[in-house]
Amino acid sequence: MNELEFTVLMPCLNEEMTVAFCIEEAKRFISDNNLSAEILIADNGSSDDSAKIAKMHGARVVYVPDKGYGSALIGGIKAARGRFIIMGDCDMSYDFYHLEGFTQKLREGYSLVMGDRFAGGIEKGAMPFFHRYFGIPLLSLLGRLRFNTDVRDFHCGIRAFDRRAALSLGLNCCGMEFATEIIAKFALSGAKIAQIPVVLRKDGRNGRSHLRSIPDGLRHLKFIVFFKK
Repeated sequence: MNELEFTVLMPCLNEEMTVAFCIEEAKRFISDNNLSAEILIADNGSSDDSAKIAKMHGARVVYVPDKGYGSALIGGIKAARGRFIIMGDCDMSYDFYHLEGFTQKLREGYSLVMGDRFAGGIEKGAMPFFHRYFGIPLLSLLGRLRFNTDVRDFHCGIRAFDRRAALSLGLNCCGMEFATEIIAKFALSGAKIAQIPVVLRKDGRNGRSHLRSIPDGLRHLKFIVFFKK
């Protein structure tokens, strides 16, 4: 099968309330910009109708049995048909219709394009106070120092990258720390990294977040401290 230019990749675990909305946003972006692209849902064992709904709305679904945020994304990256991948959470937190900044930077030759919620804006109620003013800034600071990069928002859930370059990095973190791993390995490889402002919206799952603040934060911290270059 011929390679597409873009894959919009969404990791998914019981997102039946929001996945259709995100797919439709991405479909409109692809259509309105005449892109050669696909929408790929990496289903990580949903027990609801997420996968069925995704297919009904025209997305391709790949099933990833190994549990965890990182596992879902690694499975999705391997299955993607696009030269470039734009990945984002399918909980309505991110706008899949305004992705021009990502496509532009990828076409300019950047290997990794990071969203920056602190530059773009955070809607009221979209991020817990502790995360916004302590957890994410602190872990991002430690990541910048450890991996010699200027990425401001290490945990932003929307980002884009060159698929082949990502596959060459040996990504293997199965949990939420994958978000730190991919930045670290791109940075240490000497890749060109860009950052663009993105808006964080309040998600549409009525507070049913998959994030576990303390355990997941500790996983990020452990990766930063013990990663061997």
